[in-house]
Amino acid sequence: MADMMWAGRFSKQVDAGVNAFNSSIAFDGRMYRHDIQGSIAHATMLGDCGIITKEDSLEIIAGLKEILADIDSGKLELDPNAEDIHMFVEAELTKRLGDVGKRLHTSRSRNDQVAVDLRLYLRDEIAQIQELVVELIKTLIGMAKEHTETIMPGYTHLQRAQPITFAHHLMAYVWMLLRDIERLQDTAKRMNYCPLGSGALAGTTYKTNRKQTSDLLGFTAPMANSLDGVSDRDYCVELNCALSLLMTHLSRFSEEIILWCSWEFKFVELDDAFATGSSIMPQKKNPDVTELIRGKTGRVNGDLMTLLTMMKGLPLAYNKDMQEDKEAIFDAVDNVKLCVKTFTPMLSTMRVLKDNMRNAAAKGFINATDCADYLVKKGMPFRDAYKITGTLVAKCIEKGLTLETLPIEEYKAMTDTFDNDVYEAISLDTCVRERKSEGGPSPEAVKEQIALAETRLGELLA
Repeated sequence: MADMMWAGRFSKQVDAGVNAFNSSIAFDGRMYRHDIQGSIAHATMLGDCGIITKEDSLEIIAGLKEILADIDSGKLELDPNAEDIHMFVEAELTKRLGDVGKRLHTSRSRNDQVAVDLRLYLRDEIAQIQELVVELIKTLIGMAKEHTETIMPGYTHLQRAQPITFAHHLMAYVWMLLRDIERLQDTAKRMNYCPLGSGALAGTTYKTNRKQTSDLLGFTAPMANSLDGVSDRDYCVELNCALSLLMTHLSRFSEEIILWCSWEFKFVELDDAFATGSSIMPQKKNPDVTELIRGKTGRVNGDLMTLLTMMKGLPLAYNKDMQEDKEAIFDAVDNVKLCVKTFTPMLSTMRVLKDNMRNAAAKGFINATDCADYLVKKGMPFRDAYKITGTLVAKCIEKGLTLETLPIEEYKAMTDTFDNDVYEAISLDTCVRERKSEGGPSPEAVKEQIALAETRLGELLA
């Protein structure tokens, strides 16, 4: 095991199976760019502080940049037998520069190296996820602008409840996603502190400049406690929490699209490019994209449980258990990006079947609340109006009628407060148009929501 950087203490080679078990390059190799970025900052600081010579510092930086270029171009492939990406880069640097390359790790541990790499990597991933969510929000807002007068039933308990518009429904998800962006930004803000210089756990006796490396890497400041710097993974947990909520929102929307695609609803039809067929039933058009998103939500939630369970019993500072952080958070990040990338074009190409939505809204007595409100506006206490309307609904069901087709005589038999203007009051168009309260479904209120959401999005991106 002479090739291992830490082999001096050991008289035997590590068992081959243990070496494979211990290795992480298969998944942490994706952080090569961030590892080199962190090492360049560290080497710069070592040279500026006189811990190594300026000449060695510059040679190390040049060597690291060459390694980065070679990996990017494919000229240099990651060694699957390497212990991890950190040891691979250092070994390659030493191979190229000899003793000069061995000076890079001065006043640094793999513990703070891993911690800074992961923060750098996830910071970039958060920015990419945010861009994808922003595109999804803009797609939803664009669709909402087209459907401010597309009437559909709103549901509670999956039962038709009150009339809304499709735009109103879409905007509910816009606000959820805007909060998702806020959570991602909050996570990135708390994550943006630099652990480099924490060493293994107790800092270093060298006179380093942690502020310099922090500034070079774009962090807000160095982490204030070296133990915390190497043993903290709450930023992974927090990010996974935010991603789980984002996936929950996508999953809920996916569930609705799955229902809406069914013949029982038929509110929307997915483009053929975003649906699949059956191997045996030629008539099938399956919403596999949304079903997979719904399924992958459980996977992302599972990653969160992995991180929480991994961390819950660890004493300070670093423990090898924490190597499990990367596969979990990488999996969550990868699946969220994949889902949002697929969900957005699926939505933008989806055909909205307006007539079917309106026909569904005409059934289920979803204007019953408006009928009760009609009586309240004429002076009747709400609970009395509620009871009368409920009795009228029961009568309609018994006679196979709707509130719109129930004769005025039946209304007046309940109370003389009713008059012919009740039919205008309970029409779907009136029900939706008059729901002008802030946040409501009227075209006017939804347009205000859209403007407010666009302003909020601009603020978040500023």
